[in-house]
Amino acid sequence: MNDSIVIIPTYNEIENIESIVRAVLSQHKSFHLLIIDDNSPDHTADKVIALQEEYPGRLFLEKRTKKSGLGTAYVHGFKWSLEHKYDFIFEMDADFSHNPNDLEKLYDACHFGGADLAIGSRYVTGVNVVNWPLSRVLMSYFASVYVKFITGMKIHDATAGFVCYKREVLEKINLNKIKFVGYAFQIEMKYRTYCAKFEIKEVPIIFTDRTKGVSKMSNAIIKEAILGVISLRLKKLVNTL
Repeated sequence: MNDSIVIIPTYNEIENIESIVRAVLSQHKSFHLLIIDDNSPDHTADKVIALQEEYPGRLFLEKRTKKSGLGTAYVHGFKWSLEHKYDFIFEMDADFSHNPNDLEKLYDACHFGGADLAIGSRYVTGVNVVNWPLSRVLMSYFASVYVKFITGMKIHDATAGFVCYKREVLEKINLNKIKFVGYAFQIEMKYRTYCAKFEIKEVPIIFTDRTKGVSKMSNAIIKEAILGVISLRLKKLVNTL
């Protein structure tokens, strides 16, 4: 039984899906891969189904009926991964903004380095972002500064979406209480992990903006993150998190 699974949510990632599947499944360490597809009109799921013949027992697909948000996709994947007894559960984007070669660094931080949650961090050693406009870099960087100020977490990259959880973390967190779906989902998961007293470590990575496909960022996602942080902190203060 493989101990590690990478979860990648997809919506219209036909330009990236075959390359990212091959990159993840060709790593020196053996990973399994779970694609959560939200019924992509571009037939991303069909390409995954075709690739499953090449990677039997390593590539899995959960196809949902509609686009329901990043957070719900990951929660779906977390529950699936726990049911299938994986010990190390990863989040990763489909667009190569997260380098598959860094998966083993996150694994090592959890398996050998004592971390319960390992974060692939863009900001722990400065600003390691490639091909983003300055406005996007500043927004992302100061979002993490804002999160640190409101929550008290000593995390440099609170909105990071490249992470590895030990199964004990996801078993402890009540996944049915996860509320947010965009950037705020990433913050909420880290905050719940932090509040549960788990060990969190940041692993420096270089983040490279996508070259194919379309970003899913929106003003609604940004607004959710700004307001969501305050909501999380208030819930913690009144012991209703």
